[in-house]
Amino acid sequence: MPVPSGGLTFSSDDKTATVQVSNAPIIDQPRWPAMDAESTPAFLDFKLVFKATDEPVEYENAAQQYRFEGFKASAQLEATIRVPSIDFTFKTDPMEASMCDFAVMGDEVNGKYYEAAKGPL
Repeated sequence: MPVPSGGLTFSSDDKTATVQVSNAPIIDQPRWPAMDAESTPAFLDFKLVFKATDEPVEYENAAQQYRFEGFKASAQLEATIRVPSIDFTFKTDPMEASMCDFAVMGDEVNGKYYEAAKGPL
C-alpha cells in the first residue's frame, strides 16, 4: 500500500516516526481462504507511531545477507475499518491503549547491498 505524500512524518529529533493513511482501499473477505470466498470493497484508516528508545540493537546474519543497526522502540496503532455495503465499522482501541512486544527503528541492508554496506550503516 503506497503511503500518501505527507503520510510519513518524523519528529525533529528523528526518534518518532508516524505513518498515517486514510481511506486506503482494501477488501473484506470473511470466508477466506475458501476458493469461492466473496470479496467486498472496504476501507482502512490507520495511524502507526514508532518511538525509539536510547537502547541500541544490532542484528546480523551473514548467511542470509542481512544486517540491522538501530534502537529498540515502542509502536502504537489505532485503526478503523469500514465496509460500506453492510454498514459495518470496526474501530480499534485508542492509540493510548495500544501496546507492542517488539519494535525497532534504524537502518537495514540485505541481499546485493549487504556486502557493499560493510561498516556502520
